[in-house]
Amino acid sequence: MQDVPHPLVVGIDVGGTKTHLRALAGGELVADRVRSSSGWRPHTPAAAAAWLAALLDDALPAGLRPAALTVGGHACETLRQCAGIRAALGDVLDVPALIVGDAELLVPAAGLEKGVGLVAGTGSVAVGHAADGTPVQVGGWGAVLGDEGGSAGLVREAARACWAAHDRGEAPDALATALLAAFDVPEVPALGAALESASDVSAEWGRRAPVLFSAAEAGSRLAHEVIAAGGRSLAALVVRLADRGLAVDDVVVAGSTVLAQPLLYGAFTAALSHALPGARPHPLRVPPVNGAVALARSIL
Repeated sequence: MQDVPHPLVVGIDVGGTKTHLRALAGGELVADRVRSSSGWRPHTPAAAAAWLAALLDDALPAGLRPAALTVGGHACETLRQCAGIRAALGDVLDVPALIVGDAELLVPAAGLEKGVGLVAGTGSVAVGHAADGTPVQVGGWGAVLGDEGGSAGLVREAARACWAAHDRGEAPDALATALLAAFDVPEVPALGAALESASDVSAEWGRRAPVLFSAAEAGSRLAHEVIAAGGRSLAALVVRLADRGLAVDDVVVAGSTVLAQPLLYGAFTAALSHALPGARPHPLRVPPVNGAVALARSIL
């Protein structure tokens, strides 16, 4: 086994689309790898553990084993689920490990001790901690049932808005025209079949989200309404945590959708300020995997 002067800590951020692994020994970067999240199956503990073990084997130098590992996993939604993955991982890798939902990485990544982590990328979810330290997650129910404010949920709501306009007898506007082109269908009623035919709903819907923002820039009233509603839905996740008695003074925001789209981020912050004037949003400017590394160090 290769000798290292300091314990090797590994953090892994498994997002809905991409996975980021970072390993450090002391202050020295040992590995930094970004790859697709394809094959991640968090609801099957043995499969998730095998996927993580293969990722570690591929990313770490030969002979190196982590002294501590933290995984922030997309779609890791309950304490029971996280415990199941950790137990399965223990069967293949005898290493102190912490498995959490990916939104739990945001607050430590921002250097804060407490607060809410809000992710709006392909999906949307928010997580905070009760007074006893128990994590509380809201949202994250997938593109079919939820994920409002995430890219896939925004596309779903954009299609709904276009259908409603069609039912009112309105001519297709810039949003409808853009969606028709994005899904390669000739008319608004055909959008339903196009959305339903997706084999990977979140990914296939979500990748069309840029057309919503382009339509807004082109002046589409419907697009602006969908974006504003998405911002309110993201703020509502934080309100839900506040209503359950959690501290929401600091809200760390991350995700490829909300941080890349000023219209959505502005709609979210405006809605948050209206609903919870004391809450402070913090856009995360460092990779969430930094939070996984910080949590891994905490269990050494």
